[in-house]
Amino acid sequence: MDEPYVGRFAPSPSGYMHLGNLLAMLLAWLDCRAHNGRLIFRMEDLDPVRTRPEYAAALAEDLRWLGLDWDEGYPDPAYCQSNRTALYEEAFHALEEKGLVYPCWCSRAQRLAAANAPHPGEAVHDPGCRCRRYTVQERAALMASGRMPAWKAAVPDETITIIDGHYGAYTQNLAREGGDFIIRRADGIYAYQLAVSVDDMRMGVTRVVRGRDLLSSAPRQAWLIRTLGGTPPGYCHLPLLTGNREKLSKRLGSRSTEALRKEYDPRKLVGTLAFIAGLLPAPEPISPVELLPLFDWNNIPTGDIPIDDLDI
Repeated sequence: MDEPYVGRFAPSPSGYMHLGNLLAMLLAWLDCRAHNGRLIFRMEDLDPVRTRPEYAAALAEDLRWLGLDWDEGYPDPAYCQSNRTALYEEAFHALEEKGLVYPCWCSRAQRLAAANAPHPGEAVHDPGCRCRRYTVQERAALMASGRMPAWKAAVPDETITIIDGHYGAYTQNLAREGGDFIIRRADGIYAYQLAVSVDDMRMGVTRVVRGRDLLSSAPRQAWLIRTLGGTPPGYCHLPLLTGNREKLSKRLGSRSTEALRKEYDPRKLVGTLAFIAGLLPAPEPISPVELLPLFDWNNIPTGDIPIDDLDI
C-alpha cells in the first residue's frame, strides 16, 4: 500500500500575500493534487507583534478566490501555531534531555528574527557561538544578571544531504555551514525552525513545497525531525520572483493580492502565474483544476524569475 501523500500551505499572516506567495501556493496545490494527496492549511502565526487575525482571514479568502482548496486546517485553531505551544515545549524538553540545547545571550536582533522564516541577508545562526562554550559558572552569572537568554540547538558535526524535488542534491554540514540556531527566543516564543519541524512531523506532512530561500533550512529541519523521532518530509523548492533584482516580499511593499484582485479575475491571475512558472506558453486564463494536466516540475525554471518587464 502506498504511503499517504500529504502537502501543506503554511503562510505567515504578517501581511497580504504578494505574487511570489501566490506562486508558491499554486505550485504546492498542483503538486499535491497531481499526486491525489491530502492538503493541510497551517497558519504560521508565531510572532504576536507581526501577525494579525485579519491577515489570516485574508490569506484564506485569497486562496479560495484563486480556486485553491484544502482538506484540513485553518480556521481550525489546532492548525494555528499560536495554539501549539505545548507541542513545541514538549519537543524542546526532548532536545534538552539529549543535551542538545543551551542558553544564548547573543544580539537581540537575532532573537527577534528567530520566530520568523529566514529572509536572504538575515543571519539566524552562529557557527561559532561563544555561549555554547560558557562554563556552568559563567552561565549562572549571566542568569543572575537578569538577562534572559534565547535557547539554541547544539548541532553535531554532521553532513546531511537533501534530495530536493526540483534542485536535486543539496548538502550541508550542520556545524560548519549551518551552525547552531535559535529554537526559543528570549521572550519565550518558540522559533520558526523548531515550530515548523514539529508541525510537519506531527501533521504527517510528506511533501513541502516552498521558496528557494528556505532550501538552506531543510537540512536542519530534517535533523530536528529525525532527532525527535520522526521522518522528514520530501522537500521541493521553487525559484523566487524578483523585482528590481530583489526578492518580492511583504516588507518591501511588493504588490499584494489586495491590489492584484482589483485588476485580475481569478482565472487571469492563475494563468499569469502559470506563464511565469513556465507551465503555459502565454498568460491565458485558466483555473487550477484545468492546469493540473499541464503541471510538470521539469518545465519550471531553477533560476530566479525577474518580473520587471512583465505587465503585472
